[in-house]
Amino acid sequence: MLIEVDSIAMLAISILVLFTGMWLTRLVPLLENNCIPPAVTGGLLFSLLTWALHSLGSIGLQFDMQIRDLLLLMFFSTVGLSADVRVLAGGGRTLIIMVALAGLFLFLQNAVGIAVALGLGARPGYGLMAGSVSLAGGHGTAAAWGIEAEAAGLSQASEIGLIFATLGLVAGGLVGSPLAQYIIRRDGLQPDPQATGPKPATTSAARPRRQLPLAGDPLMPLLSALLVLTVSISIGAAVNKYLFTHGLLLPGFLTAMLVAIVFANALNLWGQPLDAKTVSGIQEFSLNIFLTMSMMTLDLWIVTDNFWKLLLVIVLQIVAIIIFANFMVYRLAGRNYDAAVMTAGFVGLGLGATPVALANMDAITRHYGPSLKAFLVIPIIGAFFIDLLNAGVINFFIALLTRMANSGG
Repeated sequence: MLIEVDSIAMLAISILVLFTGMWLTRLVPLLENNCIPPAVTGGLLFSLLTWALHSLGSIGLQFDMQIRDLLLLMFFSTVGLSADVRVLAGGGRTLIIMVALAGLFLFLQNAVGIAVALGLGARPGYGLMAGSVSLAGGHGTAAAWGIEAEAAGLSQASEIGLIFATLGLVAGGLVGSPLAQYIIRRDGLQPDPQATGPKPATTSAARPRRQLPLAGDPLMPLLSALLVLTVSISIGAAVNKYLFTHGLLLPGFLTAMLVAIVFANALNLWGQPLDAKTVSGIQEFSLNIFLTMSMMTLDLWIVTDNFWKLLLVIVLQIVAIIIFANFMVYRLAGRNYDAAVMTAGFVGLGLGATPVALANMDAITRHYGPSLKAFLVIPIIGAFFIDLLNAGVINFFIALLTRMANSGG
């Protein structure tokens, strides 16, 4: 029996599922300590329920995903609206090195994923879903590219991507801090005595805000953010269509994000920046509901048939990032205490997401002492560079694999 769930019912169910995930996260310290998003917890629990219905009662649910697709565009657009390029000047030489290392590792991560996929006799596209799409990209990127991959004929790409993103979150939290602790003890590192405590990256002094006629209206921050958001999505769609007609295929969420970056920084230069708390609120809402819907619709009965293959891939990816972080990141970042803390953050970014990176660094600095540089550089990479770098790397590998397939290689 197939039960159809329309878009409004889907939204209502997803909110209830998200509430359930939030409750479970507070109830189970393991979930909160490893920065597992409530959307993942609740959504995974719901997908287990649908698995039971499918297995025991032959009952299937068919969801209308239109709202989820809109939320995807909203989330990546808000990422663009949060990108103030003026903050980049604060990172200096270390930031340049770390960005270069992040880009290099994205190539390595995808190479490992594709190599394992080929070794297991699977299509190489699954290797991308087991690489930077899901691990460095996280759940949002995994779901977004999963939709693109399935449209291109890669069945169950979303399920595989979201499973790897979940495994990556857990692995990033479990591996990053112990690796940094090992390095600190091995090399006898000490924090900079001049440091006073960890600080997130902050923007340089903004131009004075221009007073617009309706500036005092309480609805203005929300209406302004929604206006710029919807215009960014609309123009992004037009740009995407134009590029497609000229032979360049990009996902719609990427062009929407790039347009939003232009709008956000133009508004900053004009002295009329969007309200950061409002943009952040829209971002949290769209991401959490989007992820909840994506996790709710996982076909776990298909993924579990390949459990040992999935486990092998994630173990190899963990080994790859440990080697890379120890021998490349730590050494090139300066072989000092700040470099060790950044190593913990890099592992969090490479396997999970920015919150995992910050949690790893917080765990280290609480025990050994502060690192101002680490808390400046790593958030900038997570906020500005990782998604852009990842999109470029993924498109490179897609083009490479397509060329190989067309040539019969």
